[in-house]
Amino acid sequence: MDMAIDTPSPAPPPTPPAPSAAAGRQTRAAEAVRLEHQLVRVPLESLRATVRSNHRLAEKEIAAVLSSASAAPAESSAAAVDHLTSLVSRLHGLKRKMEEGARVEELQVQRCRARLDRLATASTGDDAEWEDIRLKRILVDYMLRMSYYDSATKLAETSGIQELVDIDVFLDAKRVIDSLQNNEVAPALAWCAENKSRLKKSKSKLEFLLRLQEFVEFVKAKNCIQAIAYARKHLAPWGNMHMKELQRVTATLVFRSNTNCTPYKILFEQERWDYLVDIFKQDFCKLYGMTLEPLLNIYLQAGLTALKTPFCTEGSCPREDPLSLEGFRKLAEPLPFSKQHHSKLVCYITKELMDTENPPRVLPNGYVYSEKALQEMSKKNDGKITCPRTGDVCDFSECVRAFIS
Repeated sequence: MDMAIDTPSPAPPPTPPAPSAAAGRQTRAAEAVRLEHQLVRVPLESLRATVRSNHRLAEKEIAAVLSSASAAPAESSAAAVDHLTSLVSRLHGLKRKMEEGARVEELQVQRCRARLDRLATASTGDDAEWEDIRLKRILVDYMLRMSYYDSATKLAETSGIQELVDIDVFLDAKRVIDSLQNNEVAPALAWCAENKSRLKKSKSKLEFLLRLQEFVEFVKAKNCIQAIAYARKHLAPWGNMHMKELQRVTATLVFRSNTNCTPYKILFEQERWDYLVDIFKQDFCKLYGMTLEPLLNIYLQAGLTALKTPFCTEGSCPREDPLSLEGFRKLAEPLPFSKQHHSKLVCYITKELMDTENPPRVLPNGYVYSEKALQEMSKKNDGKITCPRTGDVCDFSECVRAFIS
């Protein structure tokens, strides 16, 4: 006699737990670090620059004092005492400078610590507060890049985020930018000297372009002898790397500022100073690890990438679409169109999505509108539908439902 034996069916696999809010916050913190690395990078670069500057100052002064002490006069004790007294005074001056440098370093360390603490709150803090502070930081960054320094400072002070923004760094850059806009190169050259090693690693041409512009200014002022002496001292070392540009610029000694020859005429135009400002801004951002574009533009472009379609560039783009605005359209111009895996039908009347809950209906003339829009229209017109494109009138019952495959 056969007997059937029931075997227990295998237990279903356990359902994976839903992601917790803490895990979501940790993901958000990781994304914030990738998107806003300059939040930590900028104060760190400022601290490194300050430490290097203080170290160079100490080395230079101590070496000078030791050299001067070894050369102290031995004939007269009074002269030797005076000489050593002057060295002591110099060392006291160095001590004051080092103490001031230490205070600056401590402030920069405190700023780094505040930003690390801020990132730590991304995985533990309140979501709304985190987003609000991030938005304000992005706005301050945009204002600083657009030269609205007073507005940026006011927003940072009223929001209490002074340690989370880089106003002092941008104010240092402002002094260089203002000098270039006033046709002065000395502050920019001093900035290049302070950051010479890092600019050299990034293969920056800023110092060379500043030297060229200074040479052109001598030629424009008809100081040819001084221009030649300047070229021998400051431009000759660049000959191995930029010979063609040197040859073209030195030819201005012959063509002068009133020339109509285009390759040389542009060297005397005011736009050259604007070009130097742009180059400085690029090198400044690279030096501090900043994005070349404002953070606000980057975030807006990330959203516009998901919204941009060929339809947005047409004149019939609806006003509800952000890309109907000229500013957003210009910002999205270099962006690719969004990748749509499935077509989306949008009602011409209500601008709402047509789907299974709001299905499309086809009029006898072939035009398609959403069922919701046609129902509202039929209620107001005793069951009649008027096509907004052609003016044709029909009954609601004549509208055939279309199915989306």
